[in-house]
Amino acid sequence: MATLADIPRQGAATAAAPVIARARLMSIEALRGLVMVIMLLDHIRETWFLHMQVSDPMDARLTMPALFFTRISSMICAPVFVALTGLSAYLFSQKHSLAETRAFLVKRGLFLMFLELTFVGFAWSAQFPPQTFWLQVIWAIGICMIVLAALLGLPRKALLVLGLVIVCGHNLLDPIRLAAGDAFYVPWAMLHQREAFTLAGFTIKTTYPVLPWIGVILLGYSVGPWFAGLAADERRRRLMLLGTGMLVAFVVLRALNVYGDKPWFTVEGSPLRTVMSFLALTKYPPSLLFLLPTLGAGAILLAQFEKLEGGSVSRWLAILGGAPMFFYLLHLYLLKALYLIALAIWGPNKGAFFGVDNFAWVWVWYAGLIVPLYFPTRWFSNLKKRRKDIWWLKYL
Repeated sequence: MATLADIPRQGAATAAAPVIARARLMSIEALRGLVMVIMLLDHIRETWFLHMQVSDPMDARLTMPALFFTRISSMICAPVFVALTGLSAYLFSQKHSLAETRAFLVKRGLFLMFLELTFVGFAWSAQFPPQTFWLQVIWAIGICMIVLAALLGLPRKALLVLGLVIVCGHNLLDPIRLAAGDAFYVPWAMLHQREAFTLAGFTIKTTYPVLPWIGVILLGYSVGPWFAGLAADERRRRLMLLGTGMLVAFVVLRALNVYGDKPWFTVEGSPLRTVMSFLALTKYPPSLLFLLPTLGAGAILLAQFEKLEGGSVSRWLAILGGAPMFFYLLHLYLLKALYLIALAIWGPNKGAFFGVDNFAWVWVWYAGLIVPLYFPTRWFSNLKKRRKDIWWLKYL
């Protein structure tokens, strides 16, 4: 979505107001940057531990605890990024007409969908055209932006209610399971049922069914006025209350074990694996119980980043958050290149894959790649801010 450089500043009556606005918007980019850093860890896991795939949700009885907790650390990424996309859309709309905002969202959404089917897909498979098109998070964000553009004429309260209904109620649709050949099978697979189908000779896999994500982007858009008109202290208070309330709601609803995700269970003789069962949540599509703690944690983090008021960590993360698509593509291609080099040198050592024996190597690779990825991302982020005359830069 739009980054700090793309979002117009609000008017200020005092000299201090631009500084406050800058800190407010930097907090958004810092949180987006944190999401990118966490996402990097998960993708390194997928690169070097490809031989140990995890299910959705993960099996608390069988999954290695280190693998389990590394995987769930990335739960926050997609929900927070989609919510921030909605928030940024609201801020963009404050200095642009409805038609301009819609046009930007549609063009940006179509561009993201194109990237998913081409450059992003190639980074995962190293095949073009690939045997399988995976409709993943970038595709889902693109769809969400187009849907948001279509709904922008509605009152903000209507968008808020619609977002809440989708996020809180979509699990009621879980029993609806369509099979290949059924009417509406393909659109239902796109909306809510993670599935695969064939189109024009290619296999299409709907990894990210979009209905719940549409609810998330609507909720992100709906909190936009908190960032456009509220005093910083009041905004942070609301974010903390919202985030804490969502975390509490998750614990209560998960403990009741009646709605919002697949039931958890007690693993006899293993408190750790019982906790793992409690935390094993469905991402594809994201359940209510998946979204409550992730969006809640995101709200709390956003409040804390703003409170830091541009500290060194926030500034470092904001660089990554200022060029998220560049970072996303860069790290995917780097990881694929490293994997193919290792495979060429040592060959497959884990069945059909090359992988490492000790999960600690995932963290070693993670520590070793953050800094090398930071510097080219900083260069590109600064380029976006300098070269407003290059129109296509704002889409990356």
